[in-house]
Amino acid sequence: MIAKIEQLLQEVEAMQASNAEELEALRIKYLSKKGAINGLMADFRNVPAEQKKEVGMKLNELKTKAQERIAALKEQFDTQDNNCEGLDLTRTPYPVRLGTRHPLSIVRNEIIDIFSRMGFNIADGPEVEDDLHVYTKLNFAADHPARDMQDTFFIDVNEQDVTKNIILRSHTSSVQVRTMEHSQPPIRIICPGRVYRNEAISYRAHCFFHQVEALYVDKGVSFTDLKQVLLLFAKEMFGADTKIRLRPSYFPFTEPSAEMDISCNICGGKGCPFCKHTGWVEILGCGMVDPNVLDACGIDSKVYSGYALGMGIERIANLKYQVKDLRMFSENDTRFLKEFEAAY
Repeated sequence: MIAKIEQLLQEVEAMQASNAEELEALRIKYLSKKGAINGLMADFRNVPAEQKKEVGMKLNELKTKAQERIAALKEQFDTQDNNCEGLDLTRTPYPVRLGTRHPLSIVRNEIIDIFSRMGFNIADGPEVEDDLHVYTKLNFAADHPARDMQDTFFIDVNEQDVTKNIILRSHTSSVQVRTMEHSQPPIRIICPGRVYRNEAISYRAHCFFHQVEALYVDKGVSFTDLKQVLLLFAKEMFGADTKIRLRPSYFPFTEPSAEMDISCNICGGKGCPFCKHTGWVEILGCGMVDPNVLDACGIDSKVYSGYALGMGIERIANLKYQVKDLRMFSENDTRFLKEFEAAY
């Protein structure tokens, strides 16, 4: 037994390996469960009692030296693989590029800045809403098409009581409702946020997008006040030469209602393919808050009046940067995002 141990000691001390595969083979040969050293350990029970102390010490020495030799060779390979000679280890491992704001964030912040300068405060609300705040208190009839599954994402449909349906908000008007429920006029807020609609994804539509809505409620608020705010916003966002026009429209929560067009910022109103040769481009909907909405939110419509407006941030970004495919805003293509590095 002693002779076998001495022989293995010599082999371990002379152990060499030129690559990791050879080293693993040596580890298996000497230190694995079926290796030579474990084989000697198994034979140790047959050693006479008077020799057990000496043989045991030799076995432990052999195992220790084998483990140390394997570890030394492994460290040698690791050092060769990670040779940093000639490298400046104080430098970052790759060129660090600064990020840029998303184009939708740039436009949203610009819209918020314009309305903030007109005295509007930011209000926020939940994206997971209920039918009461998204539709019922906004004067939507029980059979209004917007309640249909093709437009709204319903999470929990309870046909017996639609006011308890849990849905993903389809517009940020729900934030206006919640604000009016807990505040009394004067109220002057803007509500930026993400909204969801059950639509097929294409270059001109998506199942989620972003809106900014504004609400002003006070005594004596008129449509003239609304028009002046819209004109100032258009000139600040698209340039001092921008013109606006208002076309009669219908929304359940405003009366009278209108849609606003701006003179095409591509052709200056002369007519081009972008504006379909009309000289005008639609950007938002607006109107005077319906008295039914004020009353439903606990505000006396005989004392107060107000206006509301809403726009899609993607729509404004399209006009400002001429992005033709809405899907590009949510694909995180860095080539597209890098185009906006100097936009803010």
